Amino acid sequence: MDDDKAPGRDPEPELETEGDGRTWQAGGLEPMPIRKLPEAPPSIHLLGPTVFLVALGVGMGESYMWPRLVLIFGPEIRWLFLIGVTLQAIVMLEMARYAMATGESIFSGAARVAKPLMWFFFVTAILVYIWPGHLSAGAAALEQITGVPWQISGCIGLVLVGVLFTMAKVIYNLLENVLSILIGLLVVGTAVVAAMVGNLQDLTSTLTGMLHFGYFPEQALSAQWFPVVVGAIAFAGPSGMQQMWYTLHLRDRGAGMGAHIPRIRGLRHADEEETMPSRGFMFDTDDPDELAKWKGWRRWVTFDALLLFWGITMLVTISFTVLAQSAARQNPNVATLIESGERDAALNAMADSFSAAGSPMLGSIFLGFIALIGLNATLGLFDSFSRGQADMTYHFVKGARRFKISQLYAVFLWGIIIFGILILLFGPADGPSSILDTLAFLSTFAMGAYCVVLLLVNNRMLPKPIRPRWWSNLIIGFGAFFYLGMLFYSLVEFGVVVS
Repeated sequence: MDDDKAPGRDPEPELETEGDGRTWQAGGLEPMPIRKLPEAPPSIHLLGPTVFLVALGVGMGESYMWPRLVLIFGPEIRWLFLIGVTLQAIVMLEMARYAMATGESIFSGAARVAKPLMWFFFVTAILVYIWPGHLSAGAAALEQITGVPWQISGCIGLVLVGVLFTMAKVIYNLLENVLSILIGLLVVGTAVVAAMVGNLQDLTSTLTGMLHFGYFPEQALSAQWFPVVVGAIAFAGPSGMQQMWYTLHLRDRGAGMGAHIPRIRGLRHADEEETMPSRGFMFDTDDPDELAKWKGWRRWVTFDALLLFWGITMLVTISFTVLAQSAARQNPNVATLIESGERDAALNAMADSFSAAGSPMLGSIFLGFIALIGLNATLGLFDSFSRGQADMTYHFVKGARRFKISQLYAVFLWGIIIFGILILLFGPADGPSSILDTLAFLSTFAMGAYCVVLLLVNNRMLPKPIRPRWWSNLIIGFGAFFYLGMLFYSLVEFGVVVS
């Protein structure tokens, strides 16, 4: 930023001439050189960076939180899930806008607006995502099947994740392939089991419940349930910072201008990594051919958002909701357990109900799905956390660029693994109970905050021809108001945050 700029105010981004080439100056960071935008791939595809969001998003929200709300308030409450997952699909498209246009993560975009915004997310990631809660839940389900203590299988799983990522030549390629297989098993498996133990009435009530807009029973406004509802809406799909990490997966996928950025390699292959540039790139938005390619990339990511992300997330939660309703008929005690918040007991009771509905094998299969969800989430979260922290450290911590970004990735990866093992062996797997409310608050607060950051980044740091439409800004603005408004209402009115 020039010395004569007004303090505290970012300049309007503009194209500038620097030497023999043009650059795009956005915010106070280094300008981005103008490069050619690669040709977009076909819009219709099977695999893509959305697989990471699905892996992160299909967790306890879809398998437990929403089935619980359905059993307490009826399937009509699912209209809130429809709002939540649709809002996240729009957020995904807007996260992709900046990442594909520049090759930078949304964290760098936030730093271009104001560096403290980026540091807020750096600290929040450490506070919220170092606890191995997903893995411990999956390991507990695996213990019901195999008898192996969950602490042992959890620790083994953590080490295997670390070895897998350390040995990989290109981490993105390995993870996309592994998660695609695991998610395929989860989607197909839950749908098959739901068809076996559910009935048409369960499916119909689950689907039509999404159309009861405005339904909100009085009990849901109580101190016991309002925070739960707010948390469930936030967890309709990926929650917290997971959408922000998606921008890094887009970059490693080579989406848009991410094709000009080197990919992160496993530590064993770190010496093969090209030098990471200190800033992203911009394409010529005054060139009609470049804009035509940009529209192709937008079609590509829109297919990802609407069909793969929205569709798969919706299918899995429909399956689990049908399973929960079927389990409640077989064992009415399930609803009581779910209402009391005993997650482990409720999941075991649901597994018993599936066994009673068909065969003991169905109960084991159900617990296997819970273990699979824990593995999916752990693979996605550990990679995403390490990727995000390494990116911010490399670009914004003085002296960090003497290391390769793959080496920084490995430091954060093994750091979270070692911490996870210590927690599994000697402490509460979900983190100290005294700070859980704070962590839940930060996770949902981060979602409202990243909506605000999206509005600032996309409308101030991008050239006008590729900025979002008014309706997209309106939806993201609604997201910021919704997440932050409901969160603080819960805090002020009931003295509690999401749960």
